[in-house]
Amino acid sequence: MSRIANAISRLALPVSALILLADISLYDVKGGERAVIFDRFQGIKPNVVGEGMNFIIPWLQRPIIFDVKTRPRTITTTTGSKDLQTVSITLRVLHRPDVMKLPVIYQNLGLDYDERVLPSIGNEILKSIVAQFDAAELINMREVVSNRIRDELEVRASQFNIKLEDVSITHMAFGQEFTKAVERKQVAQQEAERAKFLVDKADQERKAAVIRAEGEAEAADHISKALSKAGDGLLLIRRLEASKEIAETLSHSPNVAYLPKGGSGGDQSTGQSLLLNIGR
Repeated sequence: MSRIANAISRLALPVSALILLADISLYDVKGGERAVIFDRFQGIKPNVVGEGMNFIIPWLQRPIIFDVKTRPRTITTTTGSKDLQTVSITLRVLHRPDVMKLPVIYQNLGLDYDERVLPSIGNEILKSIVAQFDAAELINMREVVSNRIRDELEVRASQFNIKLEDVSITHMAFGQEFTKAVERKQVAQQEAERAKFLVDKADQERKAAVIRAEGEAEAADHISKALSKAGDGLLLIRRLEASKEIAETLSHSPNVAYLPKGGSGGDQSTGQSLLLNIGR
């Protein structure tokens, strides 16, 4: 047993050393990450290390891990338009590093490359593009302005080995004076549209009144001609029709009684009658 214990004790130190060596010699590159190697003798090595478990020489080398996933960046600036209006504009940029250029990025900019580059070139390009449009064009041609900004920003970012996935304007605001002027213009336009509507409505009503009057005049003319041709016969017919309607209405009234009036034996040949209101 003592021999076994001595053998184990002799192996414990080398095994521990090997475990420690393996621990400091291996490193893990996670998904969405890449690594570049710094060598004490060679500096930054040109190769880019992919995902997974990788080996380095302890003390002589160390890994530098880059996040290569697409990330958002917000750039805000206040500048002047072509017509000297103050414009506050916010730009959202989705960016990532050029993976094959990570050694160059680290040598020139470091791990915080986006902090060093994007705010600077973003403000520069925003001021340059906005100054080419007046305030009204910035509002009405927003997509054109956004495309111009994206194209120029992509060119400038590529000089620093940064790739842009998307560039869009998320906010645009103008000074108080311009905003009030726009509001006054909108109110004036709405009032003008309302006045135009009222004028059109009055014109249509006038035309309708003229047409209605012409129709009534034509109807009166026809009636006058009919009366002149028919004499008193037409008036008699209209009187009989009116009497019939009155009698029909009164006959259905519960408060009116009908008493015939005529010669002896209830002769009603004279066509006379008496309607009495017996309502309570």
